[in-house]
Amino acid sequence: MTVATTTDVRLGDGTMPAHLWLPPGGTGPGLLLLQEIFGVSEYIRSRAEDLARLGYVVLAPELYWRTDGTVDESRADVLEQGMALQAQLEWDQTVGDSVAALDALRARPEVNGGTGVIGFCFGGGVAFNVAAVADVDVLVSYYGSALPQLLPLADKVGVPSLHHFGTADAYIPPETVEEIRAAVAGPEVEFHLHEGAGHAFDNPHPAFVHHAARADAWSQTVDFLARRLPA
Repeated sequence: MTVATTTDVRLGDGTMPAHLWLPPGGTGPGLLLLQEIFGVSEYIRSRAEDLARLGYVVLAPELYWRTDGTVDESRADVLEQGMALQAQLEWDQTVGDSVAALDALRARPEVNGGTGVIGFCFGGGVAFNVAAVADVDVLVSYYGSALPQLLPLADKVGVPSLHHFGTADAYIPPETVEEIRAAVAGPEVEFHLHEGAGHAFDNPHPAFVHHAARADAWSQTVDFLARRLPA
C-alpha cells in the first residue's frame, strides 16, 4: 500500500506545507505534483495516490501557502474561491516555490531514478515554467492555463513532455491550442487533443469531468511515464 504524510519545504522566507506519498515499495522516481486553482484538493490527492501506486514518490506542495485562505470544497463557489486565491499569488515567486519543492523532493532518500513534474490547469502552466528553468527529467501538463503567456519559454523546455488539451476548452480556444502545439513541437513532445472535452476535464467534479477524455488521457499519461520515467 502507499503511504501518505505531510512534510515541509523550507524556503528563504518561510516554510511551505506539502504532502508526500510513498509507493508500495517505499522508493522510486520522484514526481512533483502541482495543483489546480482549487489547491491540493481531494482530487489532486487522489491523483497523487494513483501516481504513488504506479511506483512514484509524489510531492504536492501547498502553493497557496502565501495567501490568506484555502478553498472550501463544500461550497458552491469553489471556482470563485480558487480564482481569488490564485490572484493573490506572484507568478515568479510561485515558480520559485515550486522549484524549491522540486529540489526538496529530489533530495529525499526515497527518490531514485529521476524526478519529473506534473501539473493540472494552473499547475500545468507552473509545471511548464519549472521545466524551463530547472532540471527535470519529464514534464506532464494537463491544459496548462498559463501556457499562452509562457510560449517564449518553449525553447528552454527540452525534456520529454506530454500535453493534454480538450477540443471544447472554453478558456483555451482551439486556435490558441494550435499556437501552443506549434511552439512546443519537437521530437521529445507528445501532444494529445481530447474530442469534446472542456477545461479541467480530468477533475471528477460533475461540472468539469469528461469521462472518456479523463480515461484516455490518464492511460496516455501512465504509458508516457512508464516509457520516459520508468518506476
